[in-house]
Amino acid sequence: MKDAQDDPLRLDPRVLRRRLERAAPRFDGTAVLHREVGRRLVERLDYIRLQPQAILDLGCATGVNTEALRRRYPKARFVAMDLALPMVEQARRRGGRWRRPPGVCGGLEQLPFRNDSFDLVFSSLAFHRVPDLSATARELQRILRPDGVLMFATFGPDTLDELRRAWQAVDVDPHVHGFVDMHDIGDALVNARLADPVMDMEHFTLTYDAVADLVGDLDALGLRNALVGRYRGLTTPRRWRAMEAAYNGLRDADGRLPATWEVAYGHAWGTDAQTQMMAESGEVRVPLDTLSVPRRTR
Repeated sequence: MKDAQDDPLRLDPRVLRRRLERAAPRFDGTAVLHREVGRRLVERLDYIRLQPQAILDLGCATGVNTEALRRRYPKARFVAMDLALPMVEQARRRGGRWRRPPGVCGGLEQLPFRNDSFDLVFSSLAFHRVPDLSATARELQRILRPDGVLMFATFGPDTLDELRRAWQAVDVDPHVHGFVDMHDIGDALVNARLADPVMDMEHFTLTYDAVADLVGDLDALGLRNALVGRYRGLTTPRRWRAMEAAYNGLRDADGRLPATWEVAYGHAWGTDAQTQMMAESGEVRVPLDTLSVPRRTR
């Protein structure tokens, strides 16, 4: 089994929560990519024949997609959920004084909702925080109603590759989050018995004058290093300058520093398959309220 200290995907949930809480006041001013990806993800609902009665905005951040979703489905019950309370509070305020949606603060691996609670689970750029994607996929299958839709976007493994390579030229410590491959996401959805997953991806490139500008944006988005295996000491000026020198070698023809963001989009359908959960002992457990009892006919 991979040691958590060496796992490029394993985030410290307490550190991650603090990062997001601190980012909340500055998030909207920096979330250019989040708004664009959210807009494209909402547009993909044009191709889904669905009139949801209940919608969960999972990983809602400050509610960058709240207005678009509620305008599209004005009669639906809407719930906003994120890991950081200040994010949820801002998302709720976007609903206005009289239509403020319910807000839930919590992680994505254990969702505090009953089975078959939602017709649409919408999640834009939040799955990268999930400690166990397989567990989250099972939870999504559990809370989705049969024929409900999971619509999501998440970062792929090419994200921030330039920054990752610049740090690798300096030391072996993990400085940049890892991101799950699109095929692994699809496997997790299928194994959780979500139906007909469809995925595709695209790349965005943002450019910066200086490395410090990129790092400032990551801080404002709550994406600063929260890895369990991160270096816990202060970065010395010498190491920082060495990283900057390595990154500066990647400047484009206009003298700008590129930052790649790979975004995977996908959707899958809820089913009435019985939810299975794996206990630490290895035994498989099926919640009683998901079991259907066959009726004897005469």
